[in-house]
Amino acid sequence: MHVASGFIAALRDPDLRKKILFTLFMIILYRIGAQIPTPGIDYELVNAQLERISEDQSSVYSLINLFSGGALLQMAIFGIGIMPYITASIIVQLLTVVIPHFEQLKKEGQSGQAKMTQYTRYLTVALALLQSAGIVAMADRGALLGGTQSLLVPNAGVFDMVVMVVVMTAGAILVMWMGELITDRGVGNGMSLLIFAGIAAGMPAQGANILRSTSGIIFATVIVAVLILIIGVIFIEQGQRRIPVQYAKRMIGRRQYGGSSTYLPLKVNQAGVIPVIFASSLIYVPVLITQIVQSGQQNPSLDNWWQRNVIQYLMAPSSWQYIVLFFLMIVFFSFFYTSVQYDPHEQAENMKKYGGFIPGFRPGRPTAEYLSYVLTRLLCVGSLYLGIIAVLPNLALDMGLGNADAGTRGGMFGGTALLILVSVALTTVKQVESQMMQRNYEGFLK
Repeated sequence: MHVASGFIAALRDPDLRKKILFTLFMIILYRIGAQIPTPGIDYELVNAQLERISEDQSSVYSLINLFSGGALLQMAIFGIGIMPYITASIIVQLLTVVIPHFEQLKKEGQSGQAKMTQYTRYLTVALALLQSAGIVAMADRGALLGGTQSLLVPNAGVFDMVVMVVVMTAGAILVMWMGELITDRGVGNGMSLLIFAGIAAGMPAQGANILRSTSGIIFATVIVAVLILIIGVIFIEQGQRRIPVQYAKRMIGRRQYGGSSTYLPLKVNQAGVIPVIFASSLIYVPVLITQIVQSGQQNPSLDNWWQRNVIQYLMAPSSWQYIVLFFLMIVFFSFFYTSVQYDPHEQAENMKKYGGFIPGFRPGRPTAEYLSYVLTRLLCVGSLYLGIIAVLPNLALDMGLGNADAGTRGGMFGGTALLILVSVALTTVKQVESQMMQRNYEGFLK
């Protein structure tokens, strides 16, 4: 009842209603584009191949398909989806650490951020072109869905493949533009909401697949496990460490400012779901590159050290090598993303500038060191939580569940998907609530 009343109250506000309806409209357009096949694809053959592999979700491509809402393996015009933009964002943020020019842009505020966003867009176009070319080449040789038969229409030539590459690249750019529009004119983060929409759209079919391939008892067990996982994710996502902050009294003219007590909230999971998205989007890159190269060789099954010791494990998310690598990548990106987005020294300087201090610590460097100490401890807990939740379904497979979790191995009911769904939903709801509170305060101030 509380959620329903809150939603109705949000729709009563004209400005907020306009933003919500705009967001829903863009999500609907995105899902329509995710169902339109790319020109030159044999759609009936693709569907037949998808039915053949629908029960095997162990491939690393299930992660790629997850972010596109099933559009990638269907070779839709939005098949690449948001992946190039995510990868470009990772690269640009990594460059802020190693290239002084990017670090300077980050410190310039809004203008510097606009330039970095522009660089991210250029890099997104280049990555989308490369990924679409690789995917079309793999589809031509049948390697995309694990077969040898071409997925293109009969007698497809070079021109047809060029058109397909252009269409899929344009689709990725259009998805990036739609995500930015949602962020600017709608509610929530546009890129995250598009991923949310893709995952949510595939959940009913995935649930039906689990019920069809297993017994009712196992299906009920999976649902109960998912509900417990959701409750745990919500509990951790809402957790925060509140650091008390005292502001000294100041006389400006004849008025007295400050003298108030507040707190600085530091979330247990400071990085949100971004590390999971980063790790999921990067872990498939070696597999994709290797299969593109091998698909062009005369002997694609050529045995070598890279194939034996790396690729075969990355292609099997139930292997302990994959689980360890995925877990370590999530922990790394948790620390890296938080260090890029949150600077304790900058926070301490801002507090000092406005006369704020943490009781028991002097302003400036001691405050920054204390914030860094607290943040590191929280990151240890938050990164471990993210990693464990993300690999939990994979660990369950190794413990003998077999095919009982046909949809939890990286599919719509997996730990990665549930983390994204819950985190994005909580963030969006909080943003809507903050805008509603802002409207109410404006009414008092008038």
